[in-house]
Amino acid sequence: MAKLSSDLIMKRKMNIALAVMIIVGFGILISRLYYIQIVEGDFYRAKALSQQLRPTTITAQRGSIYDRNLKTLATSATVFTVTLSPAELRSDEELEIIAEFLSTLLEVDKQKILDQGKLKGSYYEIIKKKVTKEDADKITAFTLENKISCVHLIESTRRYYPYGDLASTVLGFTDGDNKGAYGLESHYNKVLSGTSGMVVSAKNAKGGDMLFSYDKMFEPIDGNSLVLTIDEVIQHSLEKHLETAVIEHNVKNRAVAIAMDVNTGAILGMTSKPDFDPNHSSVLEDLEAPIRIEAYLASDEVQAQLNAISDPAERAEAEAATRQKATQDEWYLSWRNKAISDPYEPGSVFKLLTASMALDLQLVKPTGQTFYCPGYQIVAGRRKGCHKAAGHGTIDFTEAVKFSCNPAFMVVGDMIGPERFNSYFERFGLKEPTGIDLPGEAEGIFYDYETLSKPSGEELASSAFGQTFTVTPIQLITAVSSVVNGGKLMKPYVVNQVLDPMGNVLSTTEPTVVRNVISEETSATMRQIMEKVVGDPDGSGRFAYLPGYHLGGKTGTSEKLDHKDDGTGPKRISSFLGIAPAYDPQIAVLVLLDEPHMENAYGSVIAAPIVGAIMSDVLPYMGVVPQYSEAELYEYEVKVPYVTGQLLHDGISKVNTIGLTYKIVGDGVTILRQLPSAGEVMPKGGTVILYTDEGALPEQITVPNVLEMTGQQANRTILNSRLNIKIVGENPSEPLVVLSQNPPAGTMVNEGTVISISFTEDLLLKPSPKPSETPAPTQEPVATPGPSENLESTENIPPQ
Repeated sequence: MAKLSSDLIMKRKMNIALAVMIIVGFGILISRLYYIQIVEGDFYRAKALSQQLRPTTITAQRGSIYDRNLKTLATSATVFTVTLSPAELRSDEELEIIAEFLSTLLEVDKQKILDQGKLKGSYYEIIKKKVTKEDADKITAFTLENKISCVHLIESTRRYYPYGDLASTVLGFTDGDNKGAYGLESHYNKVLSGTSGMVVSAKNAKGGDMLFSYDKMFEPIDGNSLVLTIDEVIQHSLEKHLETAVIEHNVKNRAVAIAMDVNTGAILGMTSKPDFDPNHSSVLEDLEAPIRIEAYLASDEVQAQLNAISDPAERAEAEAATRQKATQDEWYLSWRNKAISDPYEPGSVFKLLTASMALDLQLVKPTGQTFYCPGYQIVAGRRKGCHKAAGHGTIDFTEAVKFSCNPAFMVVGDMIGPERFNSYFERFGLKEPTGIDLPGEAEGIFYDYETLSKPSGEELASSAFGQTFTVTPIQLITAVSSVVNGGKLMKPYVVNQVLDPMGNVLSTTEPTVVRNVISEETSATMRQIMEKVVGDPDGSGRFAYLPGYHLGGKTGTSEKLDHKDDGTGPKRISSFLGIAPAYDPQIAVLVLLDEPHMENAYGSVIAAPIVGAIMSDVLPYMGVVPQYSEAELYEYEVKVPYVTGQLLHDGISKVNTIGLTYKIVGDGVTILRQLPSAGEVMPKGGTVILYTDEGALPEQITVPNVLEMTGQQANRTILNSRLNIKIVGENPSEPLVVLSQNPPAGTMVNEGTVISISFTEDLLLKPSPKPSETPAPTQEPVATPGPSENLESTENIPPQ
């Protein structure tokens, strides 16, 4: 009995202990659950969701970039990123099938895909980005056919530039992640890129769908678009002529062209050549680039470094790295917007600013005040020469500008004095960046006041004609625009409007007047002087002349004083800045060629014709109506000049300056044939066809029937047929009809052939030349002026 009682007590104690243990255990468990679910509930819920929810990014559509007329310069196309989820692979056989298909379709290394497929813990391995929709559709069909669930397509966008390299140094490009890398794409990246969206889905541990459904979409917000001030037509003209000039004049250090609305500061066109195609930004378009790379690798310095490496494998690796670095340097060079990033010595174009200072201070008068040029000026005991060694003799102020006389401008600089010269230099905006809405703008280098005001006067004398200091091209054209627009310094800009994804205008750039620099009276006088530089037969800018359009301008040739003569002669920058029309300027065009390698590499000889050719394209397009002087109207008909065998821009200049227009057939830089032939008489306004390719054949045109038409109707019909017209006999004042024409209607002739018409029946018909015949020139080619004949300034001063 006692023993039974003892067992019962023990059993009860064990039950009590067990109960206590259970209660304590459950208490601990409940408290732990309370801690996990209540106290740390948010933390663990977030952790669970992070493991169960799979986010998929939806890329926002990047905004477009348009020219001023809403022509698309940059847009985005839908592309796809192909990814592999190794955790969802069912077998090695499935991986083999996938790798074989994708490597063939996408041109990706098969072994790479196999290696990615072995990463079993991964759900996201990128196979290839920027896959086209066509290939994406093939991948979708492949996965459905083979019941594959581990290959995914993520929609994104790829930047596309419809016009190729047009305005590439302005537009820039995007990187592999569709973010702006250069140019406007970089500067306005936040405006253009928008906000990406996301789809969040619930997945189990194996990557499959969970029993409960969870999908949430966060819609992307597309980027805004930009409307530029750039005009595609004007931009195309700048690029076409600059590309030709780079080849034509063997330009070694790139070239620049800028077109600006002088009254607003809006950039109508801007280019640096050679440049690049932003669709393929790593492809070097400059044909000289590979030559420079090989020359660098073959240089003594590089070869010495490579020869110091004894191990062949290490040397090969070092050589490959050096080549890659040289290639990258060439990329950066082609991407660089030289128009805003590279300061240069402006040369004689700067004389426009010096002249404006002197006129605004009333120190000089356009006429009636003379200067004497013996061909040099002694400053600080040193002889500073004029480009005309014999000197210009006694000239007035207008002639000093027109002839680009250095000695006269050294005297004018001394009249202005260092204090006022320094003040105007700053007021023209040349001591600070312009603030243009593009990345990478540099600023020039000018003397501090203490240096400029040295008693010797040497720095002031050189500055007066544009040497021994630097400015950027954008600074110079902005300053000169203030010279001709009434004296207002405008802030240049490229973006005119920002549009939302629906096309609504979010903002518009208003023209900004930075300050008034000179008086309206000074500006009006400068416009008259600049027109004489181009319009007078002895003006230094005469090769830019266009009858009826009243061009004004200034030539510039500066020596690069920071570059020593390497035995091939001094390195020069040849430039010309033109404005039109001089009586009411609408546009300024600056062209500069950095290191042209040819004889007579002066701005007046090689840069002025380029600006003239650009203006002949642009001014009619802008609706500028020619206003002819009596002298220009006196000769209604002109003889076609002989331009065969000449450089393209030299020929264009000769055609333009007598009142004819031109059409280029071919991509060469030398005129191989011309139609009509030299010496043929035709009315002003007619078109001369310039052939620059050996294989370019004249297009055959059927002569229209203009009999019984009025003169106006006949003129329009013939010109619309891309032929030229000539009236034989008197041009009647009454509206008579055409009674005879030669060649007769239905004849096949070359494009540009002159069709003679008469309002009488006694027109003497003469056989038309056969298309294959090339008439001999009726005049000898006009020689290009030599250095002694050239009205241009140069400077021969060693570096300061």
